[in-house]
Amino acid sequence: MKPVMNLDEVVFDDIEDNGRYTSRRGTIGAHIGARHLGYNLTVLPPGKVQCPFHNHHGEEEMFLVLEGEGELRFGDRRYPIRPHDVIACPPGGPEVAHQIVNTGTVTMKYLALSTRVEVDACEYPDSGKVLVVSGNAPGTGLRGMFRAEDTVDYYDREPS
Repeated sequence: MKPVMNLDEVVFDDIEDNGRYTSRRGTIGAHIGARHLGYNLTVLPPGKVQCPFHNHHGEEEMFLVLEGEGELRFGDRRYPIRPHDVIACPPGGPEVAHQIVNTGTVTMKYLALSTRVEVDACEYPDSGKVLVVSGNAPGTGLRGMFRAEDTVDYYDREPS
């Protein structure tokens, strides 16, 4: 495996076609031997978003806009973004929740980089969901998506 990959070699292996959430992502990190960082190239059509508004409690993400223009939702603010903008999305609560929206008229392309942690929890402030993930390899670990209001008492269903 060589540690170099040109962006024109990226194969789009994660394709979303779900109305507003329509994008193509191509994995890079696994193809160049990355172990502790995840890399991908995302292509986002005009008027679309790649994923719901969310924040990570474990992973940190960085995005580099290559082409197109749009908007970054970040916490309770919105920022215009354009080519060569570098975006930091540190771990934390809803104050660092983020979402990239293609508000332009042409396709947006950006490079995404993230830390790969063994355990992460994501919150989705717009929809009140929580995602818990463990394990870095596909098909391993735990993955569960829950409604935040479905919390139970610590001793719920435990024998007394």
